[in-house]
Order: sequence, then C-alpha cells, then structure tokens
Amino acid sequence: MPEVTAVNIALLALALLVGMIVGWLLRSRRSSGEKAAINAGWQEQIEAQRAEHQRLVDQSKGLMDQISQFQASNRDAKNRAKALSAAAQKASARRDELQREIKDIRNNLEVVVSQRDQLQTESAAHDSSKNAVQQKDEKIFQLSRELENWQNRLPPLIERYKTRNEEAERLEADLARARLRIEELEEESVTNQTRIEPVRDPEMLTDGRDASNDPSDRTADREVLSAATADDDHAKTLRDNLKKIKGVGPAIEKTLNEMGIFRFQQIADMSEYDIDRVAQRLKGFHSRIYRENWIGQARDLSDGSRHI
Repeated sequence: MPEVTAVNIALLALALLVGMIVGWLLRSRRSSGEKAAINAGWQEQIEAQRAEHQRLVDQSKGLMDQISQFQASNRDAKNRAKALSAAAQKASARRDELQREIKDIRNNLEVVVSQRDQLQTESAAHDSSKNAVQQKDEKIFQLSRELENWQNRLPPLIERYKTRNEEAERLEADLARARLRIEELEEESVTNQTRIEPVRDPEMLTDGRDASNDPSDRTADREVLSAATADDDHAKTLRDNLKKIKGVGPAIEKTLNEMGIFRFQQIADMSEYDIDRVAQRLKGFHSRIYRENWIGQARDLSDGSRHI
C-alpha cells in the first residue's frame, strides 16, 4: 500500500476545491438565466395589469364625469320645477281671487239690475225717480264694462297657467329620465371596478387616484319616500268627509282617498297641476271642478272646521 503523503492530501483538497468552485459557477450561471426569465415574465404580467388598470381608471373617470353632469342637470331640473310649482300656486291664488271678484261684481250687478227694474216700475208715478234710474244705469254700465274687462283678462291667465303646467310636466319627465340614466351609469361604474385583478405588489399599480360612487342621492330618495308615506298615514287618521263638497259623491271620495287626498285643506291648496292630475284620474272632471268650485268649497269647509 502506497504511503499517503501531505502532498497527496493537499492535491486532493485542491482538486476538490476547484471542483466545488466550478460547480458553483455553473449553478450560479444557470440560476441567473432562470431568474432573468422569471423576472421578464413577471414584468410582462405587471405591465399588462398596469395598462388594464389605467384603462379602467380612465373609463371610470369618464363615467364619474357623466354622473356629475347628470347630477347637476338633475339639481337644475329640481330647482326649475320648484320655481314653476311656486309660480303655479301663486297664479292659482290670483285666479281664485279674480273669480271671487267677478262673483262679487255679478252679485252687485244683479242687485243693481233689480233696483233699476224696481225704479222703472215706479217711474210712471214718480217722475223724480228718473235721475236715480239714470244713475243706476250708469253704474250698471260701469259694472258691465268692469265685468267685461275681467272676462277678457281671465282667458290669457288660464292659458299661461296651462303652459306652465305643461313645462312642469316636461321637467318632471326629464328629471325621471336623468335619475334613470344616473343609476345606469353608477351600475356600469361599479361593474367596471370589479374587473380589476389583484397583483402581488399593489404599490406598483397605484397612482394616487380613487373613484367611488356616492349613494347619497338614493338615500335621500328613500328618506323622502318614507316621509311621504308617514304623511299619508297621518292624513288617513285625520280625514274629512269630502262628500260635503257639492259634486263629490262616495265614488269620487274613494278615488281622492286613493290619491292621498283626505282633508279639505288638501283640496283648497291644489295647484293647476294637481287639478289636472285629479281630472285625469276622474276622466274628464276638469271643467266640473271649476264649475262647482271645489277649491272654494273646500276652503270654506276647512275654515269652518277650524272655527269649530
């Protein structure tokens, strides 16, 4: 057996060390190639995710701009509808006042005509009454002119009320379409946001922007609906006998109750739009409501019930 010397041991150790170094270098080179390939694949996925995210952010921004525009248009339509409603109420009050004045003038005219007829029958025995009759005739003429003036002024006012009522209905239709479009855009925005896929490093994909849908309008609508329901329940507990109004029978009273009208004061406060809505439900009662003076009767009955 040959003798193992220190030189042999050193050579073996050196050969082993050289082999380890060569193996480590080969393994390091292969690991570097695999690492570069993996990094390239992840980089492509990250770039694709980043491009998709940017596209969805831009699309969401456009949808939010459209929602803001529709909300602004919605607020403008609400303000215009309120202004038209106030103007219609004021015009309705003015119309009622004109109708009362015309009624008073007619009553005065009937009294004066009756007095004139009485004076004419007595004129054969009393010549001195001719001057009084002449004065009454002049007064009748003046009252007739005044009545004719009021009758000429009333139709243009009624036409103007109808025009405002039609504009208010058109604005309400536009408001309903705007609300529907806002809801569609909000649903579309929420759907697009859910399509973004998560990545391992979210900080590499964010640019500081944020997009969200504000449900405050829908919450406000639910609150208004709740308040209206509460008011209807309160009105049902304090209902008046609407059949006391001339021209309102049990069937009409039932229809009015179905529309949420239970009190005399509700009828007394009806606007031109409310009258058209009731007339449409009753199928052709528009002229009858004015002819029988439902609003005036309801106002008198409401005032009488408060004094009791």
